[in-house]
Amino acid sequence: MFLPTTRAELRYLGWKTLDIILITGDAYIDSSYIGVAVIGRVLADAGYRVGIIAQPDIHSDSDISRLGEPELFWGVTSGCVDSMISNCTPTRKRRNKDDLTPGGVNTRRPDRAVIVYTNLIKRRFKNTKPIVLGGIEASLRRISHYDYWSDSVKRSVLFDAKADMLVYGMGEKTVLELAAKLRNRQDITDIRGLCYISKTELQGEYLELPSHETVCRDKKKFIEMFQLFYENTDPFTAKPLCQKQDTRRLIQNPPQFPPSTEELDRYYELPYERDAHPFYRKDGELRALETLKFSLTTHRGCYGECRFCAITVHQGRTVTERSEASVLREAAIISQSDDFKGFIHDAGGPTANMYGMECEKKKTQGACRNRSCLFPKPCKHLPVNHSRQIRLLRQLRSLPGVRKVFIGSGIRYDLVLHDKAFGPAYLEEVVRHHVSGQMKIAPEHSQDRILKLMGKPGSALLKKFKQQFDRLNRKFGKQQFLTYYFIAAHPGCTFDDMSALRKFAEQELRLYPEQVQIFTPSPSTFSTLMYYTETDPFSGLSLFAEKDNQKKEKQKKLLSILNSQFFCS
Repeated sequence: MFLPTTRAELRYLGWKTLDIILITGDAYIDSSYIGVAVIGRVLADAGYRVGIIAQPDIHSDSDISRLGEPELFWGVTSGCVDSMISNCTPTRKRRNKDDLTPGGVNTRRPDRAVIVYTNLIKRRFKNTKPIVLGGIEASLRRISHYDYWSDSVKRSVLFDAKADMLVYGMGEKTVLELAAKLRNRQDITDIRGLCYISKTELQGEYLELPSHETVCRDKKKFIEMFQLFYENTDPFTAKPLCQKQDTRRLIQNPPQFPPSTEELDRYYELPYERDAHPFYRKDGELRALETLKFSLTTHRGCYGECRFCAITVHQGRTVTERSEASVLREAAIISQSDDFKGFIHDAGGPTANMYGMECEKKKTQGACRNRSCLFPKPCKHLPVNHSRQIRLLRQLRSLPGVRKVFIGSGIRYDLVLHDKAFGPAYLEEVVRHHVSGQMKIAPEHSQDRILKLMGKPGSALLKKFKQQFDRLNRKFGKQQFLTYYFIAAHPGCTFDDMSALRKFAEQELRLYPEQVQIFTPSPSTFSTLMYYTETDPFSGLSLFAEKDNQKKEKQKKLLSILNSQFFCS
């Protein structure tokens, strides 16, 4: 049964009111891949009455008011993606399509959705219950941040939305604690993973970030602010942060601790319908369902720390895996669906082959401050061992009714190469059983200078991995290929660098990029920091950043044209 989204469903359940109402910019798909559905299910599992209003009409009060007013709080999210990234391309053109809107037409999610939805609630309900922001848009915009679409430094979205609180990161634990404290009328200011506004002088040991006013006028202070912020993203070592935004201060409590395997198992085995709610499905098909419906999340978190990626400041650097038994139970449920054809589209996480390998020290003492887990090479303390994932993949494909298990998530080929004991067996397993014609990898570039800025492994490893992949395909008589994802116009990247990448693709890869995307300066990443400040924050040296949209397109077309030539030849 879906969580209610209409008055008729409330009457069916015998509920007059709800404890919590969640507002989202996506259509309501009841899936463990959809953040608002997970939060709703976790709260419902704890005994709260929860409803969801998806993609409300912002020009009318009819949608936002149809479930009444909650007893405890409103939860507001833009959806699975920051609304500006959903709505606009990297060159600021409007996107026409949206896989998370019925019918696929991008007409239902407003720009800066968490601000718009908060205002919509306040317009209809005066002096209402607390409004709590959550999801990736709120998480990445929780402190002063560079906003690419307005080319300006904006305040914390908590202030611009005029909301009451902000839950950042993967919010299950935080939102459960918040709901309990609000129900019991207890103080909420000590909850991990929570931001709130303080109007009074601070008591306690807070690390003060440079003020919003200061970072707006001084890019060096902006760099200082971001580095302090990033250094305090690990729950085991982070200090509480504060930042003056106007006459008030933003307070960010330390991050929530990552879930245990047992907690993660519970979250992912809640009774999701794995479908779109009929209220939204009637308006058209949801393309996102094609992949989500028959896919499995095996773990959460990523220690890759790619500098253009927001996972570190949202999902975290600590990998928590589900138990094999839990993944297999979910796969068995999926396999019994009437429309299941035998294909599991993905078994993975942010990086597929991080399942079952994490530094034990990090799990209890936090991430190292003076080194990364993988860059410039895997840390000697990281137990790189693919044996658990090999075992899980073998168990999945042996389930009755399962014909094929694909790995749609990204694979870190540097991890595969580093694992001398099980890496070759893992790659053989993938090549023989888990590739659908093309295996997608994301080297992002070929020039080591740009890769260093991205926090990615050098091109020599890519060539070595390709050799091993090709050898295994010849061995097993497979006609399978690697396809490559690259980024154009990343900070530091010039037209000459893209020309060198084109030459590398022609001479070394001999199979051309499936996708080339222009760098998108999403909030709260090191690459966006480089783009805005035109400075390498690690060396302090000036850095070229292409800001002309036409020149960005030219960088992209160098490889896109190459791709077209290949397929037409």
